[in-house]
Amino acid sequence: MSFTVAIVGRPNVGKSTLFNRLVGKKLALVDDTPGVTRDRRPGDARLMGLTFTIIDTAGLEEADAESLQGRMRAQTEAAIDEADLSLFVVDAKSGLTPVDTDLAEMLRRRGKPVVLVANKSEARGSDSGFYDAYTLGLGEPTPISAEHGQGMLDLRDAIVAAIGEDRAYPAKEDVAVTDVDIPQTEGEDSEADEEPAYDETKPLRVAIVGRPNAGKSTLINRFLGEDRLLTGPEAGITRDSISVEWDWRGRTIKMFDTAGMRRKARVIEKLEKLSVADALRAIRFAETVVIVFDATIPFEKQDLQIVDLVLREGRAAVLAFNKWDMIEDRQAVLADLREKTDRLLPQARGIRAVPISGQTGWGLDKLMQSIIDTDRVWNKRISTARLNRWLETQQIQHPPPAVSGRRIKLKYMTQVKARPPAFMISCTRSDALPESYTRYLINGLRADFDMPSVPIRIHFRSPDNPFEGKKRRT
Repeated sequence: MSFTVAIVGRPNVGKSTLFNRLVGKKLALVDDTPGVTRDRRPGDARLMGLTFTIIDTAGLEEADAESLQGRMRAQTEAAIDEADLSLFVVDAKSGLTPVDTDLAEMLRRRGKPVVLVANKSEARGSDSGFYDAYTLGLGEPTPISAEHGQGMLDLRDAIVAAIGEDRAYPAKEDVAVTDVDIPQTEGEDSEADEEPAYDETKPLRVAIVGRPNAGKSTLINRFLGEDRLLTGPEAGITRDSISVEWDWRGRTIKMFDTAGMRRKARVIEKLEKLSVADALRAIRFAETVVIVFDATIPFEKQDLQIVDLVLREGRAAVLAFNKWDMIEDRQAVLADLREKTDRLLPQARGIRAVPISGQTGWGLDKLMQSIIDTDRVWNKRISTARLNRWLETQQIQHPPPAVSGRRIKLKYMTQVKARPPAFMISCTRSDALPESYTRYLINGLRADFDMPSVPIRIHFRSPDNPFEGKKRRT
């Protein structure tokens, strides 16, 4: 991206709506309630041939530095300092307020380019608010409607004029032609059924989920080494699923902070429903999911439901028992947690569980190593030859049951996909195979191929009978 733009303004002027318009997706939560956005959220914006990084921010308000609004203001000011240009959004429909005047003064002191944007200009009676914006002393306001997409061409021109054409449209470098890898053709030496090696350099997407106030945002801030995400003693601070990138031992990690998920019966407000839906979307697009438990009150019913949800989505899961610095008798508590993990989560046998402290940073290296190891298993592929030798051994040790006097035969097995590992077994009478035998095979795969903690799926298929439905000749 050529430059960075921050969207700033007082609450409920349409900043998140404009953010969604520029990125082309409904990434930021939008609601009529003021103060929906709390953290700063980056995105890749495209505006009529112009590409740049856009940052959605919380509404600026005058508040004590220790209060929640004060901490939100600090996050917004950090975004302004990080950006090359600020889009100062005012509400042309409701007109200016003293807060707008104070924000204009703050932006003027920063000495960075500012584009004044008069949103909601399509509304009746917005002309007076538009002309009042001239009094802010930030130049000519640009009338737009973020909701309906009006005025985007004028906004593009205003951004180019403020940032300069050289930065708005950087010259493209000539790409040199390099050697091209030629794929192998038939007849060349190749291993058709080779098990691919795990790519240690591939970027990894990790979602952090859990109940409210479990310490998810604090954990990510400790990983980053800075107060990137808004934290505090209040429960439910995080609303949007915010993504941050950082490097761990040379590997790019993209982490998603999510809103705390409460029991469905307690989620009544529309805004919390939107936050939970955003968290569920982050789980679906992640590769590895870290479920954060509060070590002082672990294994609540909601904790178990979140783990079950992650496994049903087919994600690689790691448990993190946070707030370990508050535990006194650690050995006894650790033994109790191990026993409860095995007993309460039988569907995730062998799941990796790591005690950590997001506040002090204790155990975070071990947590990251567990994430990498779990992702390695989640991407694992096993050759068909090894699988069929294993299947033959399993049937000798424990033959499939006989149904109506006829024994079920397992003929052939192969892995059809990874992420998570999924297998197909060709057999007779697949509809009659009991669930207990499927669990026996899954547990055998976990033990014999070292595949703990990830969901394993086995599909059974019976070959088509060419004589089915035909009458016998008498």
